[in-house]
Amino acid sequence: METARIEKRVGVRADADRLWDLISDLPAWSHWNPVEKAVEGTIGFGAELALTETIEGLGERRVAARVVDWQPRAQLVWAESRGLWFRVTRYYEIEELEPGACILSNGWIFSGLRGEWFHDGRRPVLRRAAEAVGEAIKARAES
Repeated sequence: METARIEKRVGVRADADRLWDLISDLPAWSHWNPVEKAVEGTIGFGAELALTETIEGLGERRVAARVVDWQPRAQLVWAESRGLWFRVTRYYEIEELEPGACILSNGWIFSGLRGEWFHDGRRPVLRRAAEAVGEAIKARAES
């Protein structure tokens, strides 16, 4: 199975608790997140998430996904199937370098035959979206 990844890493002058507070408050994503809005659901293994994904150049679509992994202060990972041959995994990862300084990663992993095709045709747009999310959460965490 082929996979492709888009990721943005950003240094943030905030501790892992602050970043986790922003990530784990799903209903508040609309206040800082330029891509994922109207998030509903809970964080837990196998929990359902519903959100509206708005990526400039790709339009808006409703996403129904499941949490596949999470760890407080470290990561939130969810995945959705887009038909038989295409799966998307979306994630936020926090790496605390020292108290008050973290690296925050966010990105998409596309798997399956159609996933690689989808990624290849939209790589620049998805990169800009990941950068926008990274910069937005950095600004919110550091304020």
